[in-house]
Amino acid sequence: MTTKRTYEQNLALAKARQKTENDPVVLPAGLMVAGNQPADLQIPIWPLAVRGVPNAVLRSALFGAIKRGKRAYQQGVKKASVEGVTVIHTGPQLDQADLDVWQQCLHLARIGGLGTRIQFSAAGFLKAIDRGVGGKDIEWLKNAFRRLSSSVVEVADGKRAYFGPMLIGGARDDETGHYVIEMNPKIVSLFGTDGWSSIEFEARRALKKQPLSQWLHGFYSSHARPFPMKVETLHRLCGSENKQMAGFRRELVDALKRLTEVTGWSSKIDDGDLVHITKKGTESQNRHLLLKLSTK
Repeated sequence: MTTKRTYEQNLALAKARQKTENDPVVLPAGLMVAGNQPADLQIPIWPLAVRGVPNAVLRSALFGAIKRGKRAYQQGVKKASVEGVTVIHTGPQLDQADLDVWQQCLHLARIGGLGTRIQFSAAGFLKAIDRGVGGKDIEWLKNAFRRLSSSVVEVADGKRAYFGPMLIGGARDDETGHYVIEMNPKIVSLFGTDGWSSIEFEARRALKKQPLSQWLHGFYSSHARPFPMKVETLHRLCGSENKQMAGFRRELVDALKRLTEVTGWSSKIDDGDLVHITKKGTESQNRHLLLKLSTK
């Protein structure tokens, strides 16, 4: 397990190697990013054990709990989301595996700033998101980047808004498997000081190939103290393709059971079809709750 000390050492090493504004920073994992960026382009520098994702993304059906297969093309589709969040998507439908790719890109860009170009090998990236490195996996990664770079979104949560592509684009060397991806610096507007949540990477990894459990994990990770929610509301918010509510409820029971096994959170569906989740909030979430209580 990576320790806090190791993380700080890695960050110090990256800064030490950045001698001028145009010099690349070479991180221990092989990541290279361009030079210094203005402070307002810097997303939070979260620890190695988590992934930081904007709450507006986690609280919507943008990355739906859908199964693998043919993707529908969506033209200006307003995705289901919680009250106060608006998400409009144009492009191929995105799933939880696409979220793995996008959040890993954010993870790599968190030190250099979102205006940077991140560089990596296909094999290294795939291993980082707990996937194989065979030919099919490499092709899948190509398709994931195509989907993300061709997806245009408008995301607003009342305080902040972003509109533009999920990824600006990039370049690839098919002989070496080397990628250069350009992140969109304007996505930083979705983070702010309280507009994002930490996703425990090992827990998400343990829920691999279980899209509904992964979506639930992200959704409830974005809430310090989850409130009861109707089954039909979760059905809408996660973008489920199951048209039968009874069938979705069975899927939800199984997904909550697996979520509880992995995270230690408690869950139940009461007689009124309300879903209850009890969990410990992160330190930052608990501070946020205390701040809200102190201002009442």
